[in-house]
Amino acid sequence: MKRSIIKIDEDLCNGCGDCITACVEGALQIVNGKAKLVSDKYCDGLGMCLGSCPMGAITIIEREADEFDEAAVEAKQHSKKHVGHACPGSASHMIQRQPAAQNNVRQSSELTTWPVQITLVSPSAPFFQNAHLLIAADCVPFAYPNFHADLLKDRILMIGCPKLDDTQMYLEKLSMIFESANPQSITVARMEVPCCSGLTSIVAQALESSGKNIAYNEIILTRDGERLN
Repeated sequence: MKRSIIKIDEDLCNGCGDCITACVEGALQIVNGKAKLVSDKYCDGLGMCLGSCPMGAITIIEREADEFDEAAVEAKQHSKKHVGHACPGSASHMIQRQPAAQNNVRQSSELTTWPVQITLVSPSAPFFQNAHLLIAADCVPFAYPNFHADLLKDRILMIGCPKLDDTQMYLEKLSMIFESANPQSITVARMEVPCCSGLTSIVAQALESSGKNIAYNEIILTRDGERLN
């Protein structure tokens, strides 16, 4: 039968997983870093997930599709009633470690400004002027043991989580900083998990919106604390 059903533009999707939590029917999941429709029968075509997508990657179209099956949705939800819908990056994961060699040398902090949360910083703060910026995902300082020495040294820090925070606010604030402060460089440090790629997208959009040509670098870290690039 021909009916309304969602369509996901994979070129726009950043894998943040917001649509998954918004879909009460559980019709979506992240596959290879992109949101996918699990089955036509789980999608009611009402588009409750549309507003959750920060990238505008979801639309409603008319096409041939299996009829919405409410009974199948209920059965699926019952089988997963103890499992929440989330970005794959939020799945529980144990990391095996070898005991580190004893080191009595205390490392110094390289943090030179406050606050650090994107939500809290003022775009007009003087320390942004002509600075080298480090925009890091919240998890990065915990995963990467040499965060201060390798990444933070000589940079002005901002941190945030594109999964948990207001991404539109991020976009507007970063655009203002890039436009008014004329930073010398921007370094984005994020985790390898799909939802963290949203930070890269937000910074890229803010940079484009500012109209500035600023040196840019991205560093991606594994959950084991290794650099991928």
